[in-house]
Amino acid sequence: MRSLTRTTRRHTVIAVSAACLLVPLAACAPDDGPRPAASADRAAPAAPKNGGKRDGRLDKRLDRVTILELQEDMKGKRLTSEELTRAYLDRIHRLNPRLNAVVTVNPDALDLARKSDDLRRTGEVRGPLEGIPVLIKDNIDTADRQPTTAGSTALLHSKPAQDAFLVKKLRDAGAVILGKANMSEWANFRSSEQTAGWSATGGQTRNPYVLDRSPCGSSSGSAAAAAATLAAVTIGSETDGSIVCPASVTSTVGVTDFGSSG
Repeated sequence: MRSLTRTTRRHTVIAVSAACLLVPLAACAPDDGPRPAASADRAAPAAPKNGGKRDGRLDKRLDRVTILELQEDMKGKRLTSEELTRAYLDRIHRLNPRLNAVVTVNPDALDLARKSDDLRRTGEVRGPLEGIPVLIKDNIDTADRQPTTAGSTALLHSKPAQDAFLVKKLRDAGAVILGKANMSEWANFRSSEQTAGWSATGGQTRNPYVLDRSPCGSSSGSAAAAAATLAAVTIGSETDGSIVCPASVTSTVGVTDFGSSG
């Protein structure tokens, strides 16, 4: 896990094999920015069923709160995983149509959050990510009702038989799999000249700070989602700059354990 030192004004996007987890701050694009050219309908959840009201205090706090603080709030019964998950789903609902950072929302996310709350009420905490919503890059298998497409419509109906090792470890630690993050299609293997952050399934990922600037790739959706605080944790994959580049242009902290490879 990461250092216990509080981190502010930072965001983190994590490599496939990394173990440091944190996303404390967000930045959102102004309302008068350009709209994405491609839609991400699969990631447009229905508005949360909260009477049309949003917990503004929690929404604002998500920009800076750490996982340790969220855990303390849930332990102290000041917050539930369901409330936290609803807050992130609300942010995705409001912000993702402009960012295209999230390509799929897990239809079972709230059920997973409720299960976490039920376990916590009985005194069972599976690990340090108990009840924490996590977004996964769309080239990482999840054995649930979400496809794993690597950004390609050829895999739009792909249903992995089992979780990737990383996802299994996240579930074992109590994480709530919130959804799948957009990416450069086929992780930039489709062409040496393809547009960073674009995929056939999710459209063009936008940089939350400047919508018409490149989000870089291929973990563009993971970095953009971290910067816009669309989840407490986002997961990317690193081959040759796939985390380092998008992290650098979205003011996030990209953590990998690949040494000098990226």
